[in-house]
Amino acid sequence: MATLDSSRPVRRGRPGYDKESLLRVAVQVFNERGYDGTSMDDLSKKLGITKSAIYHHVASKDELLRMGVDHALDGLFAAAAEATAMPGRAIDKLERLVQASVEVLVERLPFVTLLLRVRGNTEVEQRALARRREFDRLVARLVSEAEADGDIRPDVDPGLVARLLFGMVNSLVEWYRPDGRTGAPELTEAVRKLAFDGLRPPPRAPG
Repeated sequence: MATLDSSRPVRRGRPGYDKESLLRVAVQVFNERGYDGTSMDDLSKKLGITKSAIYHHVASKDELLRMGVDHALDGLFAAAAEATAMPGRAIDKLERLVQASVEVLVERLPFVTLLLRVRGNTEVEQRALARRREFDRLVARLVSEAEADGDIRPDVDPGLVARLLFGMVNSLVEWYRPDGRTGAPELTEAVRKLAFDGLRPPPRAPG
């Protein structure tokens, strides 16, 4: 997994937890209890450290939320940058983006789960939702380009296709477990087949 990043200056860690390990535990608790239902006291008890030790690393609970959702979003936008920079047709870029998004979800599952549960109740959440909408628009543009190229069946709205594609990807957070029988490569290939075998137009009849 890529190293977590923050715009705040790096502080010297306290024994037992550095900023990254503290964030991972905080994200776990946010997912279990809900962000609004989690207090700094809850985090302190889960971590087994004082609140002042938490504040040594971060300024607030909001900062932990921002770092968590940004880790998910940064992975998705990196996948989008990789896919759109590929040579070739829009349908191939779209296919790669869906595959790479599944890979991000598997690699950063707790963070993507947290991202998908934000509702816009805070400024941090509103910013995260705005970035998600930007990502959705990027997907919809690729779908439109692929349809214009004749590589996607023309009888489905591009915006609907984009929402359905990532509805399927996002639903994985509800049941996928890294320690299960299905590995990331099998999961990625299954999503690709289900999505793109159905999206491509049927072959033309001879003659």
